[in-house]
Amino acid sequence: MPLPKAELHLHIEGTLEPELAFALAGRNGVELPYADTEKLREAYLFADLQSFLDLYYELMAVLRTERDFEDLADAYLARAAAQGVRHAEIFFDPQAHLARGVPMETVVEGLWRALGESERRHGVSTRLIMCFLRDESAESAMETLDAAKPYLDRITGIGLDSAEVGHPPAKFREVYEAAAALGLRRVAHAGEEGPPAYVTEALDVLGVERIDHGLRCVEDPELVARLVRDRVPLTLCPLSNVRLRTVDVLADHPLPAMLDAGLLCTVNSDDPAYFGGYAGDNYDAVREALGLTEERLRDLARNSFTASFLEDDEERRARYLAEVEAYVF
Repeated sequence: MPLPKAELHLHIEGTLEPELAFALAGRNGVELPYADTEKLREAYLFADLQSFLDLYYELMAVLRTERDFEDLADAYLARAAAQGVRHAEIFFDPQAHLARGVPMETVVEGLWRALGESERRHGVSTRLIMCFLRDESAESAMETLDAAKPYLDRITGIGLDSAEVGHPPAKFREVYEAAAALGLRRVAHAGEEGPPAYVTEALDVLGVERIDHGLRCVEDPELVARLVRDRVPLTLCPLSNVRLRTVDVLADHPLPAMLDAGLLCTVNSDDPAYFGGYAGDNYDAVREALGLTEERLRDLARNSFTASFLEDDEERRARYLAEVEAYVF
C-alpha cells in the first residue's frame, strides 16, 4: 500500500496516455499524425515548455464529448488511487476546448461524471480548478470565468498556466479580483521558467493562496523567507522539471534544500502522461535520486493534505493526516 498523499498540481489534459488518445481519435473520427502509440510516445521528448505545449494542444483534438472527458478523468483517478492518492485537486483548461468549439458544459459535465463518482469508484476525493491560459488575453480569461458561472457549484478555484515567460501574473489582476468576489480559491503557476518576481507578483497582485511550481523562489532569499513565514504552499513537480529542462537531472533538484529552509513543499505529477510518472512515481523518484528519508517523505505527504483546499471538510483532512501518521513504510 503506497504512502497516502494528495495531488495538488495535475492537469487533466496532461493525463492523456497514447493508448487513450488513439481510442478517442478512433471514436471521434480524428486522424492523428502518428502511425501508432509507439511513434506518439517518441514525440513525448521535449526541449522546453513550448515544445511540450505544442504537442499537448495538438492531442486535445481527440476530446470532443462528455464521455471523452469522463473517460480521461476516470483513467487518471484509477491510476492515482493505485499510487496512494487519496485527494486530488484537478486543473482543467476550458479555453483550449472552447477554442475548438467544445462548450464549457461538455467539459465540466464530462469531468464531473467521473469526479462525482470518484469516491465510490476509487476512494479519492476531488476538487476542480479552472485554469486560464496566460498566453491568451485577459479579456478571454474574463469571458471564460463568465462562461463558468453556471458551474461554480463544481469548481473550487481558478489557476493560471501555459507559457509563463513574457506573461506576468499582473496581466490577470481583474479576473482574479472577480474570481475572489465569487468566493473561488486562487492559485497560479509562477517561478517555473519565469523569474522569482513572478512569484511575488502572483502573491501581491493576484492574491494567490498556493504557488504552482515556484522552483525559482530559491534565487531570492527574501522571497523564501516570506514563503516560509506565511506558510505559502509550493506544488513542485520534479519529473516535469527534468523533462522540461528546468532542472538538468533529478539529483540536482533543490527539493531537499527547500525543505531544509522550511518551505511548505508538495510533490505532484503535473502532466504525468507526458512527463514519465504519476504522483507515486514522483515520490519514488525523489526518494531514490535525492536520498529522502522515510520521515521526509512523510513530511511531503503531510504537507500535501495541509496545503489542500479542504477547509470545507476539516474532518476529512484530519482523517487523511491520521493515515499519513499511521503509515508504515
